[in-house]
Amino acid sequence: MVQHSRPSPQSSGPAGGVSGKGVRSGQGNGSKAAALTPPAKSRGLSPHPLRGRRSYAAIDLGTNNCRLLIAKPSADGFIVIDAFSRIVRLGEGLAASGRISDAAIERAISALSVCADKLRRRHVTLARSVATEACRRASNGAEFIQRVYRETGIALDIISAQEEARLAVLGCHALLEPGDGPALIFDIGGGSTELVLVDANCQGAPHIVDWVSAPWGVVSLTESEPFDHADPMDRLSAYGRMRARVAEAFAPLARRLPDARADIRLLGTSGTVTTLASLHLDLPRYDRQAIDGLIVPSTSMRSISARLSSMPLAERQKLPCIGTERADLVVAGCAILESILDIWPAERLGVADRGIREGILRGLMDRDGVKM
Repeated sequence: MVQHSRPSPQSSGPAGGVSGKGVRSGQGNGSKAAALTPPAKSRGLSPHPLRGRRSYAAIDLGTNNCRLLIAKPSADGFIVIDAFSRIVRLGEGLAASGRISDAAIERAISALSVCADKLRRRHVTLARSVATEACRRASNGAEFIQRVYRETGIALDIISAQEEARLAVLGCHALLEPGDGPALIFDIGGGSTELVLVDANCQGAPHIVDWVSAPWGVVSLTESEPFDHADPMDRLSAYGRMRARVAEAFAPLARRLPDARADIRLLGTSGTVTTLASLHLDLPRYDRQAIDGLIVPSTSMRSISARLSSMPLAERQKLPCIGTERADLVVAGCAILESILDIWPAERLGVADRGIREGILRGLMDRDGVKM
């Protein structure tokens, strides 16, 4: 029987503390999901199982993707034994209607049903499943969470933007370049983008110094600036407007960032950065081993962004590692990435194909007393 973990009260904010300035915590902080408590029998674990043999799972239902990782502890972290990812576009049309559409709900439940089946087949005993910006914004977010539980048995937590930032940092900080300078970690999502300034000169997870969550991700920004994909001038104009929207949202944090130094570090986790890194390497197909931990010159990422933003949709669809599913969203991702480089002009960009799910898994294992 799967035990669905709820975050402890202490986990509601980033480790190390945040003063609260510039914070947009979102409309939901988990309270909506908590209203639906799983039946008592789903908590029926034996008191002290052999934890080293237990399987742990993390589900991240974002505005664009549904992702699952199942892992077992190992001496140096954990070993992934199963994974799943599907583009569900949960936030499609949300900006206009304020609701998650019926079609998006069906896509998400279909994907989550696959996840539930994998949890059963892999004998997962402890799982945490989170939902992010789309469910925070949607007027029917809590209703959707309840339907997911009724139909799949998966108990989703609608987490705050603050918790989303904390989990992303926990999941990918190990890939930060060594150095003494300040570091910025970012996560470009479907409905929001989190920027986190960290002090990584400490043991364990880095201390979070400051952060901001901008209400622009690849889905929300794309829908905010519709344009004629066949018109070069319209494409260019829309890209400029996207950049302006994002710059305005980043401005509060930008004013608080330390003065740029030669040794500043930058690490990104998102489909945008992994896709652009794949184009940087000219890969014929996506290869996680080649991408996760890659360091790319920022000038190359800007050059690729400029090329993609000026390219017709049909041409973007033909590019390896983009295809039809990402071709319409990648331009917004490029606008967000370039806006990050504007305020944090690091010479290099670290690329992480890891984030919230890995952060969840580490948190679950730590709270379960697993030594890693």
